[in-house]
Amino acid sequence: MRNFINFQTDLLRAFVSVIDLGAYTKAGDALGRTQPAISLQIRRLEELVGAPVIKQVGRSLTLTSEGEMLLSYAREMLRLNDEAASYFNRSKIAGVLRIGLPNDYAVAFLQGVITEYTSQHPGISLEIHCGWSADILDRLRADELDLAVAMVNNERSQYLSRSWIERPIWAAAEAARFDLGTGVPLAAHPEGCAYRARMIQSLDAAQIRWRVAYTGSGIAGLQNAVVNGLGVSALTRYTMLPGMRVLDDSDGFPALAEIRVGLFYKHPRLSDAGIRLVNHIVARLDEAGVSGDPVRRPIELDRQ
Repeated sequence: MRNFINFQTDLLRAFVSVIDLGAYTKAGDALGRTQPAISLQIRRLEELVGAPVIKQVGRSLTLTSEGEMLLSYAREMLRLNDEAASYFNRSKIAGVLRIGLPNDYAVAFLQGVITEYTSQHPGISLEIHCGWSADILDRLRADELDLAVAMVNNERSQYLSRSWIERPIWAAAEAARFDLGTGVPLAAHPEGCAYRARMIQSLDAAQIRWRVAYTGSGIAGLQNAVVNGLGVSALTRYTMLPGMRVLDDSDGFPALAEIRVGLFYKHPRLSDAGIRLVNHIVARLDEAGVSGDPVRRPIELDRQ
C-alpha cells in the first residue's frame, strides 16, 4: 500500500510567513505563535521534505534548493486552501486593496481584470499605484501595498507567486515608414525602463542606428507619440491602439527580447478580499494562457 505524505497547511503557512515577512519572530506575530513554535513547525516540515528548506549562512537565512522548490508549491497550496475556505465562509467581502502596477499595465489587461473583480464586490475599494517595477516592489516590501505586478529580474523575486512571459513588439503608426539607413526614431520611457533597454539592445545588435525622438514616463503619452508618427516603440499586445501596426523582420526590425512579469504579494498580510483578488487574477491569467511558473531564486532573510 502506498504511503502518502501530507503537507499540513499550518506548516506550509509558517514556512511562507517566515519567507514573506523575513523573520521567525515576525511570522510568529502574524500567526499568533512564538518564535520557538515557528521554528518547530519548520523542523517538522523539513522532516516531511526529507531535507533542510532553510539554512543559516552567517547572520542570514537562505532557502535551500529544496526550499526554493517547496516555496512554489506552498504558495499554490495555500492559495487554493484559502480560496476553498473563503468559498465556504461566504461573509461579505469588503475593505481597501492597495495595488501596484507598472506603467505599461496601468491601462491594459490587468487593470481590466482587477476592476472586473471590484465590480463583482462593491464593498471593496481600490487604490492603484503606478510606477517603475523597482519602486513598486519597494513599496510592497514596506507594507505600503497589498499586492503588486512588476517585472521580474534575477535579484528581486521575493514574494513572487506567479510569473509569465511578455514578448514586446515593435509598434508604429499605420502610415509611418522608416529608413533604417538613416536611423530609427524611438518613443521610449526614461532610462531604467526594461522596454527601452530591449529596444536599444536589439537595434545595437543588428547595427541599426537609433535616436530617442520622444521620452515620457506615462504610457498614454508613449501611445500618442507612436500614433502620431513621432517614433516607434516597444509595446505589449495589450497596449496596442487603433492606428498602430506591428513592425517585424519583414520591415527590417529585429525581434525584441522577452520580459518576465510577476504577481507579488505577502501571503500572511493579505485579507480575505486580497486572497480572492489573487485567485481572480490567476484564473484570468490561466484563461488568457499567459500564466507560468515562478522564477526560483535564492532569498536571503534575517533571523529575528
